[in-house]
Amino acid sequence: MASATVGRVTTKTGASPASQATETSGSTVSRERGRPVLVAVAWPYANGMPHLGHIAGAYLPADIFARYQRLAGNQVLMVSGSDTHGTPITVRADIDGVSPAEIVNRYHPEFLRIWDDIGISFDLFTSTMTDNHREVAQDVFVRLREAGYIVPEETVQFFDPQAGRFLPDRYVVGTCPFCAYGEARGDQCENCGRTLDPDILLDPRSKLTGAVPEKRATTHFFLRLSALADDLLAWLETRTGWRRHVMNWSLQFVKDGLHDRAITRDLDWGVPLPTDELGPGKRIYVWFEAVIGYLSASKEWAARSGDPDAWRQWWQNPDAASYYFVGKDNIPFHTVIWPAMLIGYGGLELPTDVPANQYVTFGGAKASKSAGIGRGVREYLDRLQPDALRYALATVLPEQNDTEITDADIIRRINDELIANWGNLVNRVMAQIGKRFDGRVPEAGELDGAHAKLIDSVDAGLVRVGELIGRVELRAALRAAMEISAEVNAYLYREEPWKTVKTDPARAGRTLAVSIQAISGITTALAPFLPFTSARLADTLGISLDVWERQPVPAGRALTWSGALFTKLDPDALD
Repeated sequence: MASATVGRVTTKTGASPASQATETSGSTVSRERGRPVLVAVAWPYANGMPHLGHIAGAYLPADIFARYQRLAGNQVLMVSGSDTHGTPITVRADIDGVSPAEIVNRYHPEFLRIWDDIGISFDLFTSTMTDNHREVAQDVFVRLREAGYIVPEETVQFFDPQAGRFLPDRYVVGTCPFCAYGEARGDQCENCGRTLDPDILLDPRSKLTGAVPEKRATTHFFLRLSALADDLLAWLETRTGWRRHVMNWSLQFVKDGLHDRAITRDLDWGVPLPTDELGPGKRIYVWFEAVIGYLSASKEWAARSGDPDAWRQWWQNPDAASYYFVGKDNIPFHTVIWPAMLIGYGGLELPTDVPANQYVTFGGAKASKSAGIGRGVREYLDRLQPDALRYALATVLPEQNDTEITDADIIRRINDELIANWGNLVNRVMAQIGKRFDGRVPEAGELDGAHAKLIDSVDAGLVRVGELIGRVELRAALRAAMEISAEVNAYLYREEPWKTVKTDPARAGRTLAVSIQAISGITTALAPFLPFTSARLADTLGISLDVWERQPVPAGRALTWSGALFTKLDPDALD
């Protein structure tokens, strides 16, 4: 039976993303069991460190979902990577006076360390600077060109007369014609989320020099989205279970009329064109080639696994499922443009779901790396346990609406919810068993009444949590898991084993034994959310976190336990 390692494929410190050496971590699971599930996660620009908005918006939800799917026995492939050709990279390079490659090599290794520290379990986190990505992106270009979906057209592009260069879309800023936001970019308005073209901005100016850009004729390749609109709309109308804001936005985007879009630019940084039809100085533009990264990363993972065709079971298998985790500003690229490209290419599976999140806001403003809104995630990881931070973020995931988060709220949720409920349950039961039963699980005997009812409730709750995660209702799933914990706490308070142990040790032992069985089930339910402390508990209980079911803990098992699961925080812990 073939197997592969589930875990983050990383680069060694200091290695170039274009020639990375591989390290893997994680447990080994069969790739031949269960349904193939692709978990495709937004590619971050390698121009700075992620903030909490990034983690809550895409990476934590994807990881929770992927961890559950693995526990449920499915064949998970979770991929992403550094977007190395985005205009923010060149902007940062210009500011720092270095090459774009130097910016990428500065931040890509930091991404890998953050994923490791907060527990984001990629099977492969690569980059768009690899030879593999270039080859796959060029293949998609050639296939669409041969099918007639990519054509050359003369167009006008903004030119900065002071800098003496054509301007990529993000180098043009101005006023959004739809919402009047004064700092809209030439590709998208961060305020209203609409995709834009530079020539529709009001009062455009160059981000480089502030000069008023000139329009100059140039020839580029265009993706004929208009020719794919009917097939795309027919596919969208078959989608079920999508989040309302995702479906409404996508359908309206297509019904408003799809316009052909230029997919090349006058640049010297990016994926080279596989043809010289347009002459020198052209590159495939980032908005077209970055989404191809999901396919190129899958192929790279397959090559690294020793089975170069393994990617096909996620991409050419009608029984496979694919979930794309992105923020709402990326919805049209993943529900319209990428599916249109897949339809035009042919023979590849389209997204099963795009559970795009809304924004996380800080003081009413959207978290933004470029605008400096929201503290970097590294600052939180330096002060908080990773599972505590994961918990606090998971409680406010912006699944349907923008959600506000503050440092005080993070501390409150950790102290008053995570520790007061789950942390105290575990510590109380472990302490009583250690003190009264020599650290070994007592005999439970035949369960009936409230004891049997509690275990049944835990098992039913575990099923419920799984159903909710499967529908990507992650906040509700976490609440359901914590409700099970609260129910066990209530059971303990009713039974009072710390009192009954003095008069009826057998009764106290049964209560604690039942509580341990319940904790076993809750550990599994919380494992996708709290992987570090769940692994510690699983080791103590002697259970394995590779199945989605409560595993019995035998009477007599020695429970080696020291220290609390979580550390209570001072109110000023994040100051």
